[in-house]
Amino acid sequence: MKVTVVGAGNVGATCADVLAYREIANEIILVDIKEGLAEGKALDIWQKSPINLYDSRTIGVTNDYSKTANSDVVVITSGLPRKPGMSRDDLIETNAGIVKSVTEQVIKYSPEATIIIVSNPLDVMTYQAHITSKMPRNKVMGMAGILDTARYRAFLAEALNVSPKDIQAVLMGGHGDTMVPLPRYTTVGGIPVTELIDKDKLDAIIERTKFGGGELVKLMGTSAWYAPGSAAAQMVEAIVRDQKRVFPVCVKLEGEYGIDDCYLGVPVILGKGGIEKVIELDLNAEEKALVENSRQHVKEVMAVLDKLN
Repeated sequence: MKVTVVGAGNVGATCADVLAYREIANEIILVDIKEGLAEGKALDIWQKSPINLYDSRTIGVTNDYSKTANSDVVVITSGLPRKPGMSRDDLIETNAGIVKSVTEQVIKYSPEATIIIVSNPLDVMTYQAHITSKMPRNKVMGMAGILDTARYRAFLAEALNVSPKDIQAVLMGGHGDTMVPLPRYTTVGGIPVTELIDKDKLDAIIERTKFGGGELVKLMGTSAWYAPGSAAAQMVEAIVRDQKRVFPVCVKLEGEYGIDDCYLGVPVILGKGGIEKVIELDLNAEEKALVENSRQHVKEVMAVLDKLN
């Protein structure tokens, strides 16, 4: 089993490290445009294999996609962070060009691979990878919902003083301020979360979740990497090991939830075939309104990319 991670920055390197440590693939290729970066990080990960006791082989390369040939899954983390003075449209144009170029190289050498996008803006970069690859929607997806749901669950575990292992939750919508955590589908050891926490506290946690990425940027001066890298690795594991996990994943909707031709996070079954099923929840009126608001926001960003293309 072979997995490629494109982008050897903090998120990509963390993803590769988790994949190796958990022995999710026999061979993990780390690719970057910066000379020596991927080689160094891959070598560092390999050198701790005798300490952490794993066999997965990590190999780094600089811009040599031939080494990625016949990958089963490819994770794309490439892209630039938004810089001071850079508009949203500037960021979309820059990162769309990067994701387009990377996707072309990926499908050239691994035409059957499942592609997971981590690059931002997440929803529209998934759109870019999909139209570039021309692959079916079940093979091109974005990682955001697992990360956002993990933050939501971590905040709840802290507030309730319980193990995060016992918290299950569903989150929908775009990756950003309009994401839609769903308390009605949130449980703690099978108990509805609304029976364990006051509405005001729960609402505050939901708001904190929506701006969870921004909170970390303020603290560190850069975006997160441990949780995003681990979230991407969890998606890879579900596919490689055909686990049939139920995760919130960014996918092109084709009529589900009454939404067509929009890339949104929704619960899916993830297995060997990629997205094997999109799960449609019976949302109430309030939840539908929140998802619709998120859809409108994502469509606005997609329109920017359409104009650029």
